[in-house]
Amino acid sequence: MKENSPLSSAAFKNLATSERRFVPSSRPLVGHLPTIAITPVADGRTGAFEDNVAKTWAMVEKVHNLISRHVTLPDGTAARVVVAPEIVYGARTAAIAQEYYVKQGVSANIWVSRSWSYSDELMGAAMGLGSTEWQQAAYGLNQTDRPGAVWLKAFTAAMDEKQRPIFCIYSPDLEDENQPLSPFVSERLLRFARAAAAVAEMRGKNYLGVGGVSMGIIGSDVRRNLMQQYLGMGTVSVDMSALRGRMDRGVYDHDELDRAFRFMKKNMNLDFGKGKRPMPGADLLRECLKMTLIVRDLMVGNAKLADSAVGRAQGFKPDVETAQGCNAIAAGTQGQRQWTDLYPNFDVTESILCSSFDWNGHRAPYIVATENDSKNAIGMLAAGLLTGLPQLFADIRTNWTPESIRKATGKDVRKLCPRGIIDKRNSGAGALDYAVNAYQIAGVSPKASAQELAAAIRSSPKVQERLIAMAIKHTTYMGANLTYFPGDGLSSHYTTPGGIPMTAYRYNAVGDLLTCSVVEGETVELPREVAAHISAVTDATWPESYWTPRDMTSFEYMSRIGPNHDANSFGLIGADLIAFNAMLRIPVDMHNVPASQIFRPTMWDRFGGDDFRACEKLGPLYV
Repeated sequence: MKENSPLSSAAFKNLATSERRFVPSSRPLVGHLPTIAITPVADGRTGAFEDNVAKTWAMVEKVHNLISRHVTLPDGTAARVVVAPEIVYGARTAAIAQEYYVKQGVSANIWVSRSWSYSDELMGAAMGLGSTEWQQAAYGLNQTDRPGAVWLKAFTAAMDEKQRPIFCIYSPDLEDENQPLSPFVSERLLRFARAAAAVAEMRGKNYLGVGGVSMGIIGSDVRRNLMQQYLGMGTVSVDMSALRGRMDRGVYDHDELDRAFRFMKKNMNLDFGKGKRPMPGADLLRECLKMTLIVRDLMVGNAKLADSAVGRAQGFKPDVETAQGCNAIAAGTQGQRQWTDLYPNFDVTESILCSSFDWNGHRAPYIVATENDSKNAIGMLAAGLLTGLPQLFADIRTNWTPESIRKATGKDVRKLCPRGIIDKRNSGAGALDYAVNAYQIAGVSPKASAQELAAAIRSSPKVQERLIAMAIKHTTYMGANLTYFPGDGLSSHYTTPGGIPMTAYRYNAVGDLLTCSVVEGETVELPREVAAHISAVTDATWPESYWTPRDMTSFEYMSRIGPNHDANSFGLIGADLIAFNAMLRIPVDMHNVPASQIFRPTMWDRFGGDDFRACEKLGPLYV
């Protein structure tokens, strides 16, 4: 059939009578792969253009290779990089680039030039319908032959005047075109590309709320407009009766359940608790694993649930609609109390899905927030997309100063944690990767970036096997505290090792404004007797991560962070999160990131660097 030719009546009849089926996709979530364009620009005057062609394309090649090699999604899929069909030097060549970019589904663009060009006239390459949502950056070469700074400043000024935010990349030192990109330029290009890919990956996908508000926690109130206007995401709500219904009717892959049960029984340390419990340990474990499979299926779908042969063999009624899932890139489970007063809690579901592995081996983590805290899920999603690493959901349980630790235990820990610690103890749902020091296991320096850690793990099956084995060894699933969870459950208990760089973050809703807090720090390994005391007076069945912020006291963090939950990522990723939030026009209300690392569009400088004023002027990205 020729392009744009109308469908015949017969074709429509075939569509109307065709049987509905589950259509497989190349990735678990359906959506266009984040695509970053590189637009070379140059002076169009005869002679000047020819002088710049070869060296301009050489710049493009360096940028293309850098992003192609280092910017990936959590599952290891590389972001797409496309290049303009020709160097843009005027209105018509700009339109040619725009036409190509629209067909390619571009979501971000990096302008590249070593010389002067007619900057304002080239914007046709980014003026098409919908391109106001594209993320824009410009890289101008710092050298003396035909200085790219002249074009760069003229171009960013044009973008500022048009209120089109653009990130400016310019080396503080003169560059040698015969050498690789400088570390400064490479860092800025990758920070932009990572954040732009994250913005594009979440757009058009959904947040799945399994249940409603948990125990009156405001974070559980899924704000549909905030999701859509700030993140470009939809929302789907599934009552928890749907989960119970699938469990009772056996609508899950029974073979996978058996495989998961055998894996957990053989490999995991299991302590089902003492005394009278609501159900036998084996039944409890199987029930928790059913919940895990079903929440995953609700998120991303499962073709087996539409397969008649599988349904007949396993005893459930196949259904195409049930198999589809919600195309959810993040989710949350309500749990307390309407569910957990009667049934097992979601600690197994959340801890396993949020980890980088399960009974099927190493894989990309899912994002599942405890107590349906959608605002925490937003942060986990952002950090997960930026790093490719699992995220740790936590309660901001207790602030311990060195003095309070000394009074409680007699131990002086001032040298270990002079600014105090936060006990990030969650009700059993912590990702199992935080039971170990992933940097040590991967053989990566703790000074390396989070992305380097993720790449080291992703590229080595041996490292993956070692990480899985060590995480299992250091985790014990313990019977739930029946005071909190009368329906029982299994909590993932472990203690996060000390010395791990870790960034805490939290999204906050203030009316119709979304803000973000970002604080870098590191985990602390307390003396055994101190940790034992804190566990004994808190809850020894839950995972514990002791963390101290950089350049602020733990009390200041506790005082200034918004709600009772935060989330955490391996690595110091504050600068990445700040750039990401600037793209979405979400102001950062608190951070401790060094000024030299902050990377925002040039338009922020026109507002004196005031994040709130710039974001207020622009409004959310998708409004």
